[in-house]
Amino acid sequence: MSENNDEISHGHSTAAWATVLIVIVAFSIGTLFFWLDVAALVWASAALAAIAPLFGLMLKRAGYGVGGEHTKSH
Repeated sequence: MSENNDEISHGHSTAAWATVLIVIVAFSIGTLFFWLDVAALVWASAALAAIAPLFGLMLKRAGYGVGGEHTKSH
């Protein structure tokens, strides 16, 4: 059958959710501009997707990561 594993550090933080949301939005916008044939904005959305993990790291260091001072588990 199935097991219910609640891993404490498996992306259940504001930093992780914000990072994933930014990447999803960047890829969605990039896809739209790809269809519209606007190369500059496709590359801009690719840059946004590449920068998103840095934003997540900044949030983690600010205390919004797993076990951080601004999380429920703290």
